[in-house]
Amino acid sequence: MPHSRTGEGDQKAARGGVLRRLGEWCARHFVIVIIAWLVALVALQVVSREFGGQYSDNFSLPQAQAQKGLDVLKAHDPQAGGYSSQIVMHDDQQPLTALSSQMSTTVADLEKLPHVLSAQNPLSAPATPSGQQNVGPLSDDKKTAYITVRFNVQPSTLGDDYLNGVDTAVQPLRSAGADVEYGGPLGELARPSADDRVSELIGFGVAVIVLLVGFGSVIAAVVPLLSALISVVAGLAILGLLAAAFTFATVSPTLATMIGLGVGIDYALFMLTRHRQNLIDGMDPVRAAGQAASTSGHAVLVSGCTVIIALAGLSASGVSFISLLGVAAAVTVVSAVVGALTLVPALLGFIGRHIDRFHVRPPIAETEAGAGDAPQGTWHRYAQRVERRPLTFLSAGVAVVVVLAIPLFSIQLGHIGDGADPTSFTDRRAYDLMSDAFGPGSNGPLTVVIDQTNVPQSQRSNLASKAQQSLDKVQGAAVVTPLSPTQDGDLLIGTVYSTVSPQNAKTTDLTNHLVDDTLPDVVQGTDAKGYVTGTTATQVDFRDIVASQLPVIIAVVVGLAFLIILAVFRGLLVAVKAAVLNVLSIAASYGVVVAVFQWGWGGPALGVHGKVPIESYVPMMMFAIVFGLSMDYEIFLLSRVHEAWLRTGDAKASVAHALEITARVITCAALIMASVFAAFLLSDNIVVKMLGLGLAVSVLIDATVVRLLMVPAVMTLLGRHAWWMPRWLDRILPHIDAEGSKAAARPAS
Repeated sequence: MPHSRTGEGDQKAARGGVLRRLGEWCARHFVIVIIAWLVALVALQVVSREFGGQYSDNFSLPQAQAQKGLDVLKAHDPQAGGYSSQIVMHDDQQPLTALSSQMSTTVADLEKLPHVLSAQNPLSAPATPSGQQNVGPLSDDKKTAYITVRFNVQPSTLGDDYLNGVDTAVQPLRSAGADVEYGGPLGELARPSADDRVSELIGFGVAVIVLLVGFGSVIAAVVPLLSALISVVAGLAILGLLAAAFTFATVSPTLATMIGLGVGIDYALFMLTRHRQNLIDGMDPVRAAGQAASTSGHAVLVSGCTVIIALAGLSASGVSFISLLGVAAAVTVVSAVVGALTLVPALLGFIGRHIDRFHVRPPIAETEAGAGDAPQGTWHRYAQRVERRPLTFLSAGVAVVVVLAIPLFSIQLGHIGDGADPTSFTDRRAYDLMSDAFGPGSNGPLTVVIDQTNVPQSQRSNLASKAQQSLDKVQGAAVVTPLSPTQDGDLLIGTVYSTVSPQNAKTTDLTNHLVDDTLPDVVQGTDAKGYVTGTTATQVDFRDIVASQLPVIIAVVVGLAFLIILAVFRGLLVAVKAAVLNVLSIAASYGVVVAVFQWGWGGPALGVHGKVPIESYVPMMMFAIVFGLSMDYEIFLLSRVHEAWLRTGDAKASVAHALEITARVITCAALIMASVFAAFLLSDNIVVKMLGLGLAVSVLIDATVVRLLMVPAVMTLLGRHAWWMPRWLDRILPHIDAEGSKAAARPAS
């Protein structure tokens, strides 16, 4: 059996480590470090407010057919080729035709606004042909109408102040008694700004309770929360500055807050727990903080890099919108790591030996055993039970994960429409008015563009006739308007309205059928090109691109994480086990999200109106984030298993030892992170709700089913074979020391 690697030489080597020196310096000079953090925080806030950018959902898909169709339309008919939005009017007391002068004034004032290409007066539009469903812009009872406003930029990027001009333009109609609501991008612009303070307070409140119950010390409960809060606020200020140069989605700051708070509290907690154990073992506060930075700090650094690499894997999607979401989350992960390695040691140095001065119960460190005693606590006894019946525990874990993952097989990716928003949102009210008056398909018209620039004049008439006949026969279309040529005669433009709402799978099928079958058949044998464009078509293209890239993202993220685990722990089967179990836990969390939102099991209780598809980029974001976060717990647990294995050579006993000293802190950390994520279910944004639920469930599954059932069972079954590594692979892989132990040698056979 190998001897313990705790000789004087190793102590000197470890003492000389960069992280140890950094931790000791921060603890010794805590006044300088704390003041530097506070000054930097204030400076970043001031600079961000002064020079920071705005968040918007304006993005393009240059290679998508919908974007190409829009570009063609802009080139030949700029007035028709902009970004459209609807202003919906409704009056129960009188027909809108009685407000003709107010309508004309409103339309004229709208056309004077910056970036407006045109505004259509619904009262002067041609009447709907007899026998055809009325899709607007004026309802049959004349009580509902909509103005289609076209912009040369995406309206949602214009800023809140732009709405003042729109409000002024529609004021004559409101003064006359009509209800006026904004649909589409204007409605998104008019949504109330996201306020995550309630969610953050709830997350912090639960964190305090968990820390007090789990560890007993009041001060020890405050340090991780304070460190995480300061780190996240600094990270969000940096994100605001980056937003001046890059277009980050509106959900970016919320996503960054969720991830930053979760990992920030976790990382600080792991540092604090090791520090308190060092104090109990007799170290002075400065040396204890340095030792914590050298050991748990290494694990924090490796874990943070793993999360960042997983988020960087989103760039493999090839979609800037998704790549920048990964960047946004990575910013607060970086600030959380920096905070854990510098601010936490400084706070611990400031507190000194008084960390357990105030407590609600006898403070508990890493184990329930006394200092120097062999761990024989609850978790150690539990690990021994797993050791005796590993197949039973593994089967139970697999069964739970498989049952939870069943809904995943019916997942429907799509875009969440305005109909799922709260009725307090103007775009939701506009959506309902449009659906009631003109049918659900009126909220997502599909613009058909046929480019006949290279088609001889003698063939254009036949092409138009053939196209109209084919479009009229399309299944799933409620209304197909007549194709009309542009002023230069080079384009044919028509509109197709679905029988169902834009987010319905049948609308997606209709769009793809038009793109893949109908239009290619129409232009076959000619030099014409056909496109389907508009907001709904763009969303379908986005969904298809994301769905096609999801396997690539999974392969990239799993591959990178596999290599990191392999480089850290030098065990081929350990790395395979980590990748497989993490994929299983993510599949289970996907299943829960599908059941709640797509199947409607509990969606109304979360403020979701009806059943909704899974937002197309949510699975991709969840995978990268969850895989990275789950590797946190994997690294913290396996680092202790590996440490014990190197010291004793007893593979099974190493698992029990590691579970004993990490189970409490991992369980508390997981409960805190899950509560932070779950608190964001209070958000009005459906995508944030999805991410909050999915991340909370995945963390709970990972920290319970995976870490408590499957990991110890698999490690027990593998025994010493878990740490087998081909020599050629061992030579070419870099050596990463997860716990700063400097112990790279293996025990003898």
